[in-house]
Amino acid sequence: MDRSPNRSASLHPDTLKTVLAFVLAGGKGERLYPLTKDRSKPAVPFGGTYRIIDFTLSNCVNSGLKRICVLTQYKAHSLMRHIKEGWHLFAAELGEFIYTIPPQLRVGSSWYLGTADAIYQNIYTLEEERPAHTLILSGDHIYRMDYRDLLAEHLEREADVTIAVLEVPAREASRFGVLELGPNGEVTGFREKPQDLDPDGPGVVANMGVYLFRTDVLVQSVCRDARRDDTHHDFGHDVLPGLVRAGARVQAHVFRGAGSSPTPFWMDIGTLDAYFDASQDLISVTPQFNLYDQAWPIRSAAIQAPPAKFVFAGGEKGRIGEAHDSLVSPGCIVSGGHVERSILGPGCRVNSWSLVEDAILMDGVEVGRHAIVRRAIVDKGVRIPPGFQVGVDPEADRRRFTVTEGGLVAIPKGEHLEELP
Repeated sequence: MDRSPNRSASLHPDTLKTVLAFVLAGGKGERLYPLTKDRSKPAVPFGGTYRIIDFTLSNCVNSGLKRICVLTQYKAHSLMRHIKEGWHLFAAELGEFIYTIPPQLRVGSSWYLGTADAIYQNIYTLEEERPAHTLILSGDHIYRMDYRDLLAEHLEREADVTIAVLEVPAREASRFGVLELGPNGEVTGFREKPQDLDPDGPGVVANMGVYLFRTDVLVQSVCRDARRDDTHHDFGHDVLPGLVRAGARVQAHVFRGAGSSPTPFWMDIGTLDAYFDASQDLISVTPQFNLYDQAWPIRSAAIQAPPAKFVFAGGEKGRIGEAHDSLVSPGCIVSGGHVERSILGPGCRVNSWSLVEDAILMDGVEVGRHAIVRRAIVDKGVRIPPGFQVGVDPEADRRRFTVTEGGLVAIPKGEHLEELP
């Protein structure tokens, strides 16, 4: 796909104030269980000190969009607390805000039935704020995107709705909405997760789940959808294909990324294996997604903790506190243990003669002496007893924990593990 030139420089600063962003953040993330046992998918920790939603919210702030509504639903307490603690940077006197909005049952007696229904149930907010344009985002994707480019292109083409797209291999088409485009980027066809494409065929144009609507078109569309019974109440399944069929001005915006990297990166972390692979990429020498790119910083809640510490550099044989090819968060103590190709969340402790290898430890995990944790995700507050082994005996792991097809072990938040005799 051709990548159109950067148009954001043509935007007047006041134009950004005409946009309201809805971040859809109520997803259960069932394929990420047990990480979603006590939290919604956007609230799952990622990269040691971040939550998944931080990447979408950082895109908004870095793009100058500071009128944001986060629509929550499933086990939202952790997410709402994180936004309150980490995202209180908006100036109300300038019309800036970030609100978390749970289902309020204003227009019926059901919770959000789909992405389009979530917006329909919040038409009250659109009536109050009266934005000219509404940006709809998913709170569970990892990417950098300058939404100003999307807005400038949307205005230049006088579109009713603009959809952000990227090219993906044909073998992955069944995971996405697939678009057909005309010569000027107009969307002429839209199929949600087609199952009949040749997996060895050419790449396809995929929907990223980023939509910029003229607000009047959005309101008409979700109201029309709400009156139907034969619908999923979903933008990809129903609203957008319906607009294309009706001849609305639906345009595609080719994803370019943002920041210093020349290669755009986007990922929907839908499974434990995908979550692990994306996390492992962060610790590579040249990651596809660079957390250290100051041209497009990622914000999160501040961590009040001392620096990471590594102790015992000699003395007893094999007792060296060290970490290689790893991310180690504030408050961690690697006390005579060995860490390799792993991510340690805030406040972890790795004790003497233990081994943490190809693993993700979330906040407050403690690894006892002589323990082994290999190819595992260990959620918050778990204490690995001395001598305990994870990722060593597959059959023992399957009896005790969730194990993926790829052999990855996942231990739930606060799980109590028995001491070895």
